[in-house]
Order: sequence, then structure tokens, then C-alpha cells
Amino acid sequence: MTDPRPPQINRFKTLDKDLDRQSVFEHAADAVSRPIVALGIAALFIGICALIAAAFAGEGQTMLIITAAAGFGAYMALNIGANDVANNMGPAVGSKALTMGGALIIAAVCETAGALIAGGDVVSTIAGGIVAPEAVATESVFVRAMLAALIASSLWLNIATWAGAPVSTTHSIVGGVVGAGIVAGGFAAVNWGMIGQIAASWVISPVLGGIFAALFLAIIKARVNDVPDKLAAARIWVPALVGLMAGTFTTYLATKGLKKLIDISGLTAAGLGLAVGLLVWAWMRPVIARKSATMENRKRSLKQLFGLPLVAAAALMSFAHGANDVSNAVGPLAAIVHVVQGNGMAAGSVGLPLWILAIGAFGISFGLMLFGPKLIRLVGDQITKLNQIRAFCVALSAAITVIFASALGLPVSSTHIAVGGIFGVGFYREWEAERRARRQNLHKGTPLSAEERRRRKLVRRHHVVGIAAAWVITVPATALISALVFWLLGTLI
Repeated sequence: MTDPRPPQINRFKTLDKDLDRQSVFEHAADAVSRPIVALGIAALFIGICALIAAAFAGEGQTMLIITAAAGFGAYMALNIGANDVANNMGPAVGSKALTMGGALIIAAVCETAGALIAGGDVVSTIAGGIVAPEAVATESVFVRAMLAALIASSLWLNIATWAGAPVSTTHSIVGGVVGAGIVAGGFAAVNWGMIGQIAASWVISPVLGGIFAALFLAIIKARVNDVPDKLAAARIWVPALVGLMAGTFTTYLATKGLKKLIDISGLTAAGLGLAVGLLVWAWMRPVIARKSATMENRKRSLKQLFGLPLVAAAALMSFAHGANDVSNAVGPLAAIVHVVQGNGMAAGSVGLPLWILAIGAFGISFGLMLFGPKLIRLVGDQITKLNQIRAFCVALSAAITVIFASALGLPVSSTHIAVGGIFGVGFYREWEAERRARRQNLHKGTPLSAEERRRRKLVRRHHVVGIAAAWVITVPATALISALVFWLLGTLI
């Protein structure tokens, strides 16, 4: 029997198609315009910083030099925020302990607070003895060298961020000073022993970070993950590990991030870290016991216990980074201002005026918000898969490695340490998976093919090669750019 009702006609079919096309067009326009908007905001920030500098600069050539240097200082700060902060927030975002939006807000607040509250109060004018003072004996040569180093390191960080490579901002500025120093005074003007130590840190930093991260992950797996009563083991080990993290970060902040506020010895900082670590351990024991009481005895449940400590670690790392690395952004700017305003060439160090410190602090935060997500995703998700436990091991490894290396007097990079920790976690998981597969094959008598073994690699090799290559060429690349800029500035200044 046929349906007597007439067929339904969609009178809006054409309109629906047009609306669908319009929706696609709007999404495409939004995707294209978003980077343009970010670039516009960044350009506006640089312009505002240049205007602020002009208000403090006086008149004539002095004003022109300071205004230009402030613009490039702001540009440098933006690039530090876009590149370096990914090392702090990447693991937390990749492990899903933080959303991208939450990570950006926490990092921006903590970076700004660290720079303004505990930012470096002095800046070395000759970049820590890398270039002999006689190579920049005149004020004009000194200003050109600092400006060339600032421009070169900014450009290199921009290139590295665009290419998706987390690099060391400290090494970038050092390379810039080296390039200018060679043009100014020849190869003999450079302290090649210091450069050799920096080159050694390309290996030392990631290796130490990777070893410590893998070690902590191995301890957690052996003592917590792979035991029958996982929750009972977690009640013992998680408070101890969180206490160790709290004590380590206390020592790290006391020795690295709070120099401007408190001048304490290394032994006092270690004692303070021990006291805070014990207090946090005692406080976390009932907290973990209460939180684990309603959990299932499964590996998946254990990850929840590390989420909040991981967020706290990311925030503390951002605070310490803002306190320490703001001088990389505006240190050369402060030195230029000090000299061109008639204060002479300081033999040791110069101060950071508040307006210069503010340029660095807010520039890092703006760079993070505008351009940081790209590298945060790469560090947190594209090198190897992270969860809260693995990311916690990376954060703890970074703090301990910096303290350990500082005690030994080794020049290390926090960027290399953090990324090395991620490599260490990934390679340890590969090694463990390979060992487990061998045991299963011996039991079943069916060895895996070479193709299947390659497929099971847990660390993306092209990221390892690309990042390592960027680390190696950072100092030579910035030195070459700086040498060229120094020569070009000679015709202008």
C-alpha cells in the first residue's frame, strides 16, 4: 500500500549548501588570519617598547641607539617566550595534566612574576668572559657588539621556532657575542676554553637529564607500577618523590631564581631544600592516602596522583626561568643603555632598570601566548608519548640535573636538560619494551621481524636528529649572523 502523503521537499537545500560553503570559508579565513593577528600584536608590542625606551633615552644619536636596542630587546624577549618556555610546559600539556590554555596562563603569570620579582639584578657586559675586554675597548665597538649579539640571537631563535627546534637562548646570545668579538678583535679575542665548555654541555646536559629521568621512571615502575598492591606502594613512594621534587625546586629557586631577593650560600640553600622536602613529604602522606582510598588498584589510577605535583613543577620551572633568562633578553640592552648614557664601560656588570626588566618580562609572556603553542605541542607530544608519571620524571630530572651540574661547575642548558629528559624517558620505554618482547619471543618461539621492531620505536628519530643538529649549530649560526650584523652596523654607528 502506497503512502498517500506527498514527498517532503527540502526547500532550503540550496541555502544549506551555501551556508556550508560560507562556514568552510570562515574557518579557512580564521586559520589564515590568526598568524597575521599574532604578528600584528607582536609588532605593536615592539613599537610600544621602542616608544617607552625613547622616553628614557634623551636626545640625538643616544635616543636612536637606545630606541633601536629596545626594539630588538623586545623582539628577543618575544622569541624566548615562543621557544624556551615550551620546555617547562610541554610535558605537562603532553601528559594531559594541563590544557594548552591553562598552561599558557600559568606560564605567562609565573614567567612575568619570576622576571619582575626575582629577575637578574646584574648583567655581565662581556657575556661572562667570553670575549676579551680589549677587543671591545671603545664604547662604539662595545655598543655595536652588544647590538649585533642581540639582533643575531633574536633572528636565530625566530628561525629555530619556525623550524620547530627548541634551542638554548643562553647559547644563542653567547654565539652572538663570539661572532661580534671575532670581527672586532680577531679569533684571539675569544675565550675558546669557555666555548669548549659550552660545546661539552651539548652532550652533558641532555645525557644527564635523560639518565635522571629514566632512573626515576625505572624506580616508579619497579616499586609502584609493577607490584601487586600498587596503591599501597604509591602511598609510600609518591609522597617521597613529591617531597624530593619540592626540596629540589626549593634549592633550585634559592640558588638560581632568588638572587635578587636573598643572597644565601649553597649549603644554606641545600638545608632549606631539605627542610621543605621533609615538610612536603609529611604533608603529602595523608593527602595521597586519602586520595588513593577510593581508587582502583590499576596503573591508570596511579597517574592521577602525579597530576597536581606536575602542574606545580611546571609553574615553579616557569618562575625560575623568568628569573634567570630575562637577562638573556634584555642584558645586552641594559649594557647598551648603560654605556651610551655616559656611564662608561663597566668592568664587571651593570644594573637592570625596571623599565628594561619590564620589557623582558612582558615580552617573554607575549611571545609565549602568541607563538608558544607550536613548540609546546612538539616537546610535549611529538617526541614521545608522555603521561603524568613520565612528565613528572622529566620535571624532577630537570631540577636535579641543574643542581647537580651547578655543584660540579658544569655549564648546562635548561633547554637541553628538559628535552634530554624526554628523550631519556622515551628511550627507557623502548629498552623495556624490547626486553619484554625478547622474553615473550623466547617463550613463544616467534621472533619479531626487523620491520616490526622498527615500527615499535617509541621515540621519533627525526625529531632527535633535528633537535640535536639545531643544538650543535646554534653557537656557530648566531656567531656568523652576529659577525655580519656587526660589520653592517659599522657603517651606521
